[in-house]
Amino acid sequence: MTAVIAGALLQSDGRGADSSSPAPPLHLGILPGEPHARELISAERDYGRGERETALRKFRAVLRADPASIEAAVGAALAAWPEGSLGRLRALVDSHPGSGVARLHLGLVVGAAGYPREAEREWREAEARDPDTPAALEAESLLHPNMAPGRPVFITAAQPPASIRTLATVPQEAALRRRAERGGAAEWLVLGTFLQRIERPVSARRAYDRALELAPESLEARTAVAVVRFDKDDPADAFSRLGPLARSNPRSSLVRFHLGVLLLWIQAVDEATKQLKLATQGNGQFYALQAEDLLSRLSQI
Repeated sequence: MTAVIAGALLQSDGRGADSSSPAPPLHLGILPGEPHARELISAERDYGRGERETALRKFRAVLRADPASIEAAVGAALAAWPEGSLGRLRALVDSHPGSGVARLHLGLVVGAAGYPREAEREWREAEARDPDTPAALEAESLLHPNMAPGRPVFITAAQPPASIRTLATVPQEAALRRRAERGGAAEWLVLGTFLQRIERPVSARRAYDRALELAPESLEARTAVAVVRFDKDDPADAFSRLGPLARSNPRSSLVRFHLGVLLLWIQAVDEATKQLKLATQGNGQFYALQAEDLLSRLSQI
């Protein structure tokens, strides 16, 4: 299987955008601490600056060291744009049908080549097959350009110890998970927030659900469980949970703030502003301040 990835770099089906077409964006979702993270992040930055030849050399270097790296194969396919990009990505998806990052970028390339329906199909496959990844969230954003990119994140005032916060992303996740397994609902909420920020929505949902199991009356846990269920294909699940929480806790800045954030995501700006203003007047100084800050930034837009 590893040879298939490296071999895909040599394949092309002869179709694709011409040399005048702009290269598609690259979204590898590499986390500090993952294998070859430094090299891949550096290559992705080169690509973003338009230095595609430099990026291609770096992606190929990673592939020589690790022929199984799907991210390096995707990066190399796009860095060679448009020469063979489409064929290489098709081969990669054929050999790794469950890879969200491969399907995300195949969708970007076929879209650039003039096949919008195929692009949409690949993005939906990325969502369905690899949902706990940045690639799935990027695909979701591409499918819903009328909404804010990414997903809203539950915010908690609790913070892990500085000794954990200074770790690279991957070891930090492991440390937060160990801490949660020894702790209670608050520790699971901190882990869930971290997982949302690194775009692992399925893992975050499990963490918040565990927090609610440990503290079923916790308003923070109930709010987090609602927020993490926001899905652009069907936002109703999140709102059907958060709306009743707001009605039964009308003075809660915690609930009003997060309801306002979710409303912003669907561009219901007037209602979001109303909820954020209520949050500034409610109980809970931390969330009242968060709401004030967000309202200030909204006023500048």
